[in-house]
Amino acid sequence: MIKTTHAFVVSFIGMIVLTAHYSNTMDRLYIENDRLQNRVWELEEDLNLGRHNVTVTMYNPTRGQTDRTPNITADGTRINPRKASSYRYIALSRNLLKRWGGPFDYGDYVVIEGTGYYDGVYQVKDTMSPRFTNRVDILRSKDSKHFKYTNVTLYKQDTLTNNN
Repeated sequence: MIKTTHAFVVSFIGMIVLTAHYSNTMDRLYIENDRLQNRVWELEEDLNLGRHNVTVTMYNPTRGQTDRTPNITADGTRINPRKASSYRYIALSRNLLKRWGGPFDYGDYVVIEGTGYYDGVYQVKDTMSPRFTNRVDILRSKDSKHFKYTNVTLYKQDTLTNNN
């Protein structure tokens, strides 16, 4: 027969081992929960900060509206000016470009919403004159009608789809 003191000691040691194990498990769960909560806050911040209220206009690849090389965008891409409307390229004002402290870089895909027909995905390829801020210019062929849209939303395409 087992003595009461031995049973008590074995039970007590078992409770200490189980308590330590579950305490470690709970600590790991709390740490993981904190990490996930921080990630949620980062994503919420990205969603809010990733949206920009801009004015959208258009530009033609001509010397009067660009520099002396209208067939070359600021990132070095060569275009055919007669096919400009088919490229889906945009120029951003400098305050929106990374090299001047903004969130977008050449090559980024962005979404434009609020222009109706011109809504959609575009690629950042060009830079606007320093006199503009919070502005997007859509590259269009020379014969295109001029337009201007205000209160348009601009954001990176992967802001909503990429969770890395």
